[in-house]
Amino acid sequence: MNTGVKKITAYKVLSIILLIIFAILFAFPLYWILTGALKTPAAINAASPEWFPHEFTLRNFQVLFTKRSAPLYELPIPFTKLKVVGATVPAAVRWLVNTVFMAVMAMVLTCITAAAAGYALAKKRFRGRYLIFSLIVAAMALPKQVILIPLIREISSLGLYDNIWAVIFPTVGWPFGVFLMKQFSEGIPGEMLEAARIDGASELRTFTSVVVPIIKPGIGALAIFTFINSWNDYFMQLIMLTSNANLTISLGIATMQAENSTDYGLIMAGAALASVPIIIVFLLFQKYFTQGITMGAVKG
Repeated sequence: MNTGVKKITAYKVLSIILLIIFAILFAFPLYWILTGALKTPAAINAASPEWFPHEFTLRNFQVLFTKRSAPLYELPIPFTKLKVVGATVPAAVRWLVNTVFMAVMAMVLTCITAAAAGYALAKKRFRGRYLIFSLIVAAMALPKQVILIPLIREISSLGLYDNIWAVIFPTVGWPFGVFLMKQFSEGIPGEMLEAARIDGASELRTFTSVVVPIIKPGIGALAIFTFINSWNDYFMQLIMLTSNANLTISLGIATMQAENSTDYGLIMAGAALASVPIIIVFLLFQKYFTQGITMGAVKG
């Protein structure tokens, strides 16, 4: 007789316990940042850590939003040296806007170029495609420090040094993105592409109406990877950006530190502010990210 009660096995109990433990371990750094941003300097620097703040304060956020100011935006007027400058806001707001703009533009442009290149390498037959793909795979093992000097010279010759686009453009041709999209594009049925061509669809229409819906989970996974990679690329931001109005949130917080002391409360307040967009992006693309990882795991 089926009573509808699921049998609880030792394996399920152990799995739940392990999941809870890992969830606590992964969530603890975020908890520590959020609570640290609300602690007093004495509590942060205490010899014995306070796991839960006994005294809450907004002093760290006040310092973050009042120590410096910057224009909200600066739009250059074409063919002139003039700029349209927005209202003055706390510098942390401008830095956050810069970082979000940088990460979103890098994500969008990388997904477009990687999806198109991956599809071409997977489904188009042209001379040299195996060589091109081999070079892309080889470029994945090339550290960015190797190409730093020619990259800086190229960015400077284009007049983009100390500009947020100097951090965006080098990310667009991400070799890993092309590799990932090629692997997803390999699973596109050739019959569907032939049917689209027979129906008179152009190459662009075939790509947007047939290819993109099939590889959408891979694009979602790549979007998260690209956003986080661009957001956390402190090295390139440090090299390419110098002026106060063009800094990212991580660089801006670093420049607010005193020469001989470290304000950990200010750092944690900045980290808490910077974590909000990443959490939002992950929640928006979580479904596609999970599907992309699953499809990549069972593909064969």
